[in-house]
Amino acid sequence: MTSVPIGAVLCGGASRGMGTDRATILVAGVPLARRVADALVAAGCGRIVAIGGDASDLGDLGLEPVEDEFPGEGPLGGVLTSLTLGSPAVVVACDLPNLRPQTVAELIMALGDHDAAMAHNDRIEPLCAVWSASAATQLRARFDAGERAMHRAVEGLDIAWVPVAAAELRNINTRDDLESL
Repeated sequence: MTSVPIGAVLCGGASRGMGTDRATILVAGVPLARRVADALVAAGCGRIVAIGGDASDLGDLGLEPVEDEFPGEGPLGGVLTSLTLGSPAVVVACDLPNLRPQTVAELIMALGDHDAAMAHNDRIEPLCAVWSASAATQLRARFDAGERAMHRAVEGLDIAWVPVAAAELRNINTRDDLESL
């Protein structure tokens, strides 16, 4: 890979399980979205953006807010929005407080000529991945055909799988998840 990837933190979503915007919830004194953005920066991403969410709050965290081109359409829309900004694009959900820069760097290195490099353990994690321009074309075609589920949208893509410890991919969806960190 010859270009510096952009880093995109997905901050949209209703946060129904949490009852408040997850992007701004503090973990060890740092908002979740900022924690993820810091991992992206430390891994070598260039431009860091926050897709969706409250632009004012995200700006206050020092992030560049970008409006989701497909609000309410799920994370696939956020990935597509990220890829309109450039590729390769490292796209990570804002609710992964244990993401390490080393893992992001491993994903970036694994991309090569693949459509994507994606974290996995006992399951795939398409919201912790690096996406190429070739993935954008295929994902957009699936989106336009009505697909919204990430796990189905990635079927058939040429993916480099990067094993990641389950604890690092543990996301925060509820207050109980937060309290059990």
